Amino acid sequence: MARIRLGYVPTRRSIFSAPDAIKYRGLTADRMRELGIDFVDITDINEEGLLYDDNDVAKVEEKFRKEGVDGLFVAHCNFGTEYVCARLAKRMNLPVLMWGPRDERPEPDGMRLRDSQCGIFATGKVFRRFRVPFTYMTNCRLTDPEFERGIKDFLAVCNVVKTFRNIRILQIGPRPFDFWSTMCNEGELLEKYNIQLSPIPLPELSDEIRKAKAEKTEVDEVIKYCKENMTCDIADDLLENVAGLKVAMKRLVAKYGCNAVAIQCWNALQGEIGIMPCAANALMNEEGIPVVCETDIHGAISQLIAEAAAMNERRVMFADWTVRHPDNENGELLQHCGPWPISVAKEKPTICVPVAFPQNGAISAEAKHGPMTICRFDGDEGNYSLLLGHAKGIDGPWTKGTYVWIEVANLKRLEAKVVEGPYIHHCAAIHGDVLPVIYEACKYIGVTPDLYDPIEDKVKAYLHGEDVVFDEV
Repeated sequence: MARIRLGYVPTRRSIFSAPDAIKYRGLTADRMRELGIDFVDITDINEEGLLYDDNDVAKVEEKFRKEGVDGLFVAHCNFGTEYVCARLAKRMNLPVLMWGPRDERPEPDGMRLRDSQCGIFATGKVFRRFRVPFTYMTNCRLTDPEFERGIKDFLAVCNVVKTFRNIRILQIGPRPFDFWSTMCNEGELLEKYNIQLSPIPLPELSDEIRKAKAEKTEVDEVIKYCKENMTCDIADDLLENVAGLKVAMKRLVAKYGCNAVAIQCWNALQGEIGIMPCAANALMNEEGIPVVCETDIHGAISQLIAEAAAMNERRVMFADWTVRHPDNENGELLQHCGPWPISVAKEKPTICVPVAFPQNGAISAEAKHGPMTICRFDGDEGNYSLLLGHAKGIDGPWTKGTYVWIEVANLKRLEAKVVEGPYIHHCAAIHGDVLPVIYEACKYIGVTPDLYDPIEDKVKAYLHGEDVVFDEV
């Protein structure tokens, strides 16, 4: 599981009760500890451990940078000092969660101690003036379920942003000639998002495979893992190539400091090592290092986003939108030759020959059913967006490769989104609902969310703390 560290910024304003603000500063910290939240406090910055003095902004920033925080949690322990919080948030350029504890009944003499809700109204306006994007958690009590859900969702948002801002993709070979759809603008990705590519030629991969096979130890471990966890309908020498490829890719990822791979999976690779790379890709995907086919850089970005939204606890499937379900008007086949991580399979996977190619080295298995989130990062003419939506796994005919039949609310609407673009036939799919997290993260990474179902109002309502049922599928 990813570890995200928050910079805890409790704030107050002078005209409201300082003792009550200090009380809620401590109660909020205690609640975060109960929830297992990793956070950095500011109790050493001043006697109260609260941010209200502009002279403390630089000190808080220095501490947070030194401690490596990934997001800010601005808690209005009374009304709060909005401009000081905005100055800190602007300087830090991190995701910001704004919240205030629900105010109690006024005192018998009519006085109110905190006015925390009023404070978050004011701070929201000042954040907008400073052009600071922020996430809002509804004004609630520390023990309310909205608090736990909101802060944990925000951790996942921070993980998406942290991942997106540090993407470096190992590009093994150019895209296959026939795949014009997977071309990307490397310079533009770097200029707009600091997404970096580390291109290497196929012979460098081949050399690393030979070294790994000569050393044997790691390759033998991978072979053992395959035989224990999969049915290996493949010759021993080819299985050794599968293992060698997996070890080589992992070493090259480490060498170039990458967190994902896009590989030219055909046809030159088969001339080099005699196998499809799908099973090796699956082994890498199982370890949380996304590997995508056909040198689809945007596909690798999509996988990283989806996995980060799940706090790296669940693995992602890199899939083709392939064919419509023969019996279900809103059904579709998600399939690929065999790169899916084996933990998503509902059966024991088999290493075998894939559909459409004669070489061995792919995986065949149906994925588990259940609710899923689908996403695809892509762009045309310098404009980038994220296609997002819900789906659920359903029954359907057996087919080769790694596959799952899914149902969406309106396939014709989805089909139009993909055809009209800027998307292609590839997507990332992950079990569970991480759509609201990805949607919220888009405001921080500068990418437009594009929902293929008309549920934006429901997504916003969920993020604002309402109980929402996404029942479109």
